[in-house]
Amino acid sequence: MSAPASVPVNARIKGVAGWLVLLFVAVALLVVGAMADRGSTTPEERAQALERRLACPVCDGESLFESRNQAAVNLRNEIESLVNAGQLSDAQIIARIESRLNEGESLLLLPKSTGVDGLVWALPVAAFVCGAAGLVVAFRRWRLVTDADAELTDDDRALVAAALGETRDADGSSDD
Repeated sequence: MSAPASVPVNARIKGVAGWLVLLFVAVALLVVGAMADRGSTTPEERAQALERRLACPVCDGESLFESRNQAAVNLRNEIESLVNAGQLSDAQIIARIESRLNEGESLLLLPKSTGVDGLVWALPVAAFVCGAAGLVVAFRRWRLVTDADAELTDDDRALVAAALGETRDADGSSDD
């Protein structure tokens, strides 16, 4: 049994550098994502943010912000008055509007980021990361096995030469 082939230093440096770049990009994206939403600064911006999060109860697939339906206009006016009053949080305003409409289903266009709704966002990302990591591990193992098999011995060369010789004889051609 021969000793496993050592990985050249150059290949190890490239591997480490690649993982460091990947780590840097991941951390940078997390920082940007965490810092991106600082919230609304004015009551008008807060009201517009709420209007963008809620679906029009009459229109199909439109937010309150986009819809020009009279029901959406009335809801926008109600949201603006509740925001200007300054007594309710965003979640309380959304709950009040949903309870007033009494449709039994949520008007939120995006699922919440907590609880079971949070799993809607987290599970696909986790599955992708696990799948990508599994592929990386599998490819690295295949490459190491292939590199170990790449070392030909004299017996291997003799076996190939004998097989080629038999093939030439079967074809009717000669070695002359």
